[in-house]
Amino acid sequence: MGSSSRLIIAAVLLPAAAILAVHAPTMATAENSNLFRDYIGAIFTGVQFSDVPINPDCQVDFILAFAIDYTTATSPPSPTNGQFSIFWQDTVLTPSAVAAIKQSNPNVRVAVSLGGATVSGTPVQFTATSVDSWVQNAVSSLTAIIQQYNLDGIDVDYEQFQAAADPATFAACIGQLVTTLKDNGVIQFASIAPFDDADVQSHYQALWASSGTDIDYVNFQFYAYGADTTADQYVSHFDDQIANYPGGNILASFTTAPTTTSVPIDTALSACQTLQQQDKLYGIFIWAADYSKSQGFQYETQAQALLAN
Repeated sequence: MGSSSRLIIAAVLLPAAAILAVHAPTMATAENSNLFRDYIGAIFTGVQFSDVPINPDCQVDFILAFAIDYTTATSPPSPTNGQFSIFWQDTVLTPSAVAAIKQSNPNVRVAVSLGGATVSGTPVQFTATSVDSWVQNAVSSLTAIIQQYNLDGIDVDYEQFQAAADPATFAACIGQLVTTLKDNGVIQFASIAPFDDADVQSHYQALWASSGTDIDYVNFQFYAYGADTTADQYVSHFDDQIANYPGGNILASFTTAPTTTSVPIDTALSACQTLQQQDKLYGIFIWAADYSKSQGFQYETQAQALLAN
């Protein structure tokens, strides 16, 4: 995720019981919402779902990071053409833990993020031998993981792309994956997690052009902008992404990682207040609960309080 996850990776507003019959088109942006999302499990700090404060007046999505179509049986790890494996801290974030947090909090959903930035220090590149074979493998492997953990959705966070995986190929693979998982009743929702990089944007905007109505949220990594970003500039960047992903539910974001190169949290929260006043704060996500653990989850608490207001 963003600038911080490109350095570190170790290895979601329907109720959870909603009927999975058809998937509705994406709602238009420019509407406040109480959606809060938190990535979890990538940094292996032992963080548990139950550690994170959950405001009952928010829709809270935990996003497991990550499932990756790479294998560590080779050195360096190598792509598997859509055969996904678990790379989050699954000794802590288990199927029983998912069941427990959802049972005790009816406003909680749990999703899984795909890809990420690195695996065992190696960049994760989106790689597909062919569209048909990648989609077939991805649908099969992800369905098994999602059903094992009783997950509700997926998030797409590929940040690098093999040369052959041009925007059209990426759009076809991910678009067919999302559509198939929804049509099969495997997931309720899907999100994408781009950031402001020309290559990244070209791939995700191609996906949006072909399959935007099947993508429910855009987890845009606004914290990947520089540390000198002002709140007004943050809001301007937000408006840019409304134009880049027309009709999309764009989420504001910040990172709790110990970094001096990302947008400061106070700046992001100030911008969120402005967006809320403009009726454009569809939701907020944080990268990541793993880092927030040592901070007492104070920013999860603040963000949810703002959304519940």
